[in-house]
Amino acid sequence: MMRILSIDGGGIRGILPGMILVELEKKLQIISNNSNARIADYFDLVAGTSTGAILCSAYVCPDTQGKPKFTAQEAVNFYLEDGDDIFDVGVWKKISSLGGATDEKYSSKELERVLNTAFGEIKLSELLRPTCFVSYDVSNRLPVIFKQHSAITKGQDFLVRDILRGTSAAPTYFEAARIYSLPPVSEKFILVDGGVAANDPALCAYSEAIKFSNVSGIKDMIIVSLGTGKKLQGYSYSEIKDWGPFSWAKPVIDIALEGGPQMTAYYLQQIASTVKNSKYYRIQPELYGADAALDNASRENLELLRNAGRQNAAVFDKTLTEIANLLVSSGGDFKFSK
Repeated sequence: MMRILSIDGGGIRGILPGMILVELEKKLQIISNNSNARIADYFDLVAGTSTGAILCSAYVCPDTQGKPKFTAQEAVNFYLEDGDDIFDVGVWKKISSLGGATDEKYSSKELERVLNTAFGEIKLSELLRPTCFVSYDVSNRLPVIFKQHSAITKGQDFLVRDILRGTSAAPTYFEAARIYSLPPVSEKFILVDGGVAANDPALCAYSEAIKFSNVSGIKDMIIVSLGTGKKLQGYSYSEIKDWGPFSWAKPVIDIALEGGPQMTAYYLQQIASTVKNSKYYRIQPELYGADAALDNASRENLELLRNAGRQNAAVFDKTLTEIANLLVSSGGDFKFSK
């Protein structure tokens, strides 16, 4: 069975699935009797949007020996150690953007520094597993899915750090990213956060997986789809009936970002229901008191998110054990064929 990992977008809340995967990696090490086992060793395809793409890239990033470079804990440390720098509003930025009203809220320099430090000159084609990393090209008004397997077979290659800068360019938070493909192919994209198209990329991963040999449908897949926590704000009719464009601006973004993953989960649950004993796992963690904001990277909230991740891992312990056993006992030979 093809083993698929999918992680939603969600800014600093990426700590939640990150901590859950720390525990999953520990279980994989115990079950496989291999203390060096990594997430990448037990997934055949990874998919991510925004923060999910950053995490997945870390899991499948190679070291100089062609082995996974980062442990699951080292991947989540990107957020725990550098989150407060990435989401830091400098005094001049706050003044020049009128508090984020006339320009993006944050400078992209710290985000780019972290991505450059972690991934350097690593190319998409050099990642250890096939990928589906979602972004959105505002110049052509089309979603863009960056695929390691296409980079290998079709020469459509990019620096990983550029892709991640594009998929995490959340409107109003970071400026759009202009990125270029590597020679000999010449392509330019103007990218914003993939969450505007598919904040939950699991359906993208499913659609891509069926292009591989030995995969004819969901019966041949194990899909582990992780959310980044949610706090749904309800609205009464009397509250919204007279809203204009300015009042709707933030709520409509929140509704779109949450509504998309809800529909993706619904579609995949329906597809999974057509097959007996299908293996589609959707884990949407709870916040347990942490702030739901995409950008609250205060030291206090980082610790709350870390603890919430641990609590979720404990709540889903039985499910994670089941998943780990399946991952270790499954796998196969999959070649991109379409």
